[in-house]
Amino acid sequence: MTVHVSGAAADAVARHVPTLVSSKFASRLGDGDSTLWGAAAESEASIRLGWVHASAVSRPLVSEILAFRGELIARGLTRIVLCGMGGSSLAPEVITRTAGVDLVVLDSTHPTQVSRVLDNGIEETVVVVSSKSGSTAETDSQKRAFEGAFVAAGIDPTTRIVIVTDPGSPLDVASREAGYRVFNADPTVGGRYSALTAFGLVPSGLAGVDIAGLLDEADEALPGLLADNDDNAGLILGAAMAGTSPRRDKIAILSEESSIVGIGDWIEQLVAESTGKESSGVLPVVLEAGAPDLGADDVLPVHILDSDAPAAGDSVTVAAPLGAQMLIWEVATAVASHLLGTNPFDQPDVESAKIAARAFLDGTPEASVPFTVDADVALTAVGYSPKATTVSDAVRELLGRLDSDGYISVHAYADREAGSGLETIRTPLAAAAGGRPTTFGWAPRFLHSTGQYHKGGPEQGVFLQIVETPEADREVPGRPFTFGTLIAAQARGDAQVLADHHRPVLTLTVSGSTALARVISEIKALS
Repeated sequence: MTVHVSGAAADAVARHVPTLVSSKFASRLGDGDSTLWGAAAESEASIRLGWVHASAVSRPLVSEILAFRGELIARGLTRIVLCGMGGSSLAPEVITRTAGVDLVVLDSTHPTQVSRVLDNGIEETVVVVSSKSGSTAETDSQKRAFEGAFVAAGIDPTTRIVIVTDPGSPLDVASREAGYRVFNADPTVGGRYSALTAFGLVPSGLAGVDIAGLLDEADEALPGLLADNDDNAGLILGAAMAGTSPRRDKIAILSEESSIVGIGDWIEQLVAESTGKESSGVLPVVLEAGAPDLGADDVLPVHILDSDAPAAGDSVTVAAPLGAQMLIWEVATAVASHLLGTNPFDQPDVESAKIAARAFLDGTPEASVPFTVDADVALTAVGYSPKATTVSDAVRELLGRLDSDGYISVHAYADREAGSGLETIRTPLAAAAGGRPTTFGWAPRFLHSTGQYHKGGPEQGVFLQIVETPEADREVPGRPFTFGTLIAAQARGDAQVLADHHRPVLTLTVSGSTALARVISEIKALS
């Protein structure tokens, strides 16, 4: 477990780590000191520090999870589906992909993606429904859809659906009354810090991961992360993330040299949602080597590695196995929040987007009126008044609103599993913007991730929504809306909240794969 820094990052470490050591930040964190983030955060922090010792607290779950996996295999149930959002899905996805075991992650409300998961292999399927609060609209809708699918197949849903939630949550109470198998998570751990709790372990263990080994990796790392000394990897990384002068408020996550699959997406949520508030924060940008936005002067490159290696130029290297990586980043995020003066455990602007989406679902809003239509693409905008008449010109006009410290964020309300190639627009879009940092997020999952930073962080972003109208919709049993109307409401709700925070949003609504392919082609041609 090593963290190396150089250049501006090394200067930040030299400036801040001695103070962190002398103030005993690390040992106070281990002792559950809720005063580390200031008086305003104290009440929330006092009930959110269980993650520090999660590897020990979660240990008794291992035998229970593995025994249940044996029961499922004996019954011929080998397909594990996870319904969850944010930390409930991102951590298990990284854990299982890294281990090379199959887990079907459903963290979308796009009807096509939902139907693909629902309509295949139901006879061999066990569904893990993960929700800390038990009231997440996406997860509730997915659970209802699976209950309906099991009933239609002549299967008792209580024999196929497993619940992971906090003790005493509405989902916990209702599920136990209905006869579902329930695993309770530690209620003192927030969602984005829950990788080493039941939320990370239950779906991963049922899928076949060596979850005891994962906890062993974290156990081995913990003593060093709670030690008040200059070699503490969590203090070093946190100081580098938040302590550069002038501030490099964006970090580039590069993991192409690591065997840990997809860790950038997990780091993205943890850091952005924890730090991005009160007009401050650290924006993680998941990049690839040679990306045009890697060299921006407000970006600090952070390389995730398997083995120890020095940092070069202005950069950071982090080398550790997965369980240790997760704990290092959690500690570093707590350190960065301390240095920035933000509460790392709340997410006020995630909640505001949920409220706005619910308002569109519950009400009867007027249809969003396009400012122009380019063939089979409708263009709408909030937060500014575009003059363009084509997709290409509209995107150029949006990029023209970037400030010197700005960034672009693409939000794709589309079928993530269809192989549309939408994510490939990130690099050419960054090039078209002169190398400004560019993030890409699949919706609605990003709403539980970078969504907090986009609205609560610095007023820097310009936002491109790409909304794919589904060819076929799907009902949400027992609800007065469909999956199609739900994802459309989520897009409109988030755009409205962004506009309320003075962020410009351009929305391209496409109908069909041909229109989507044209949008991708035209954006790539901009560079």
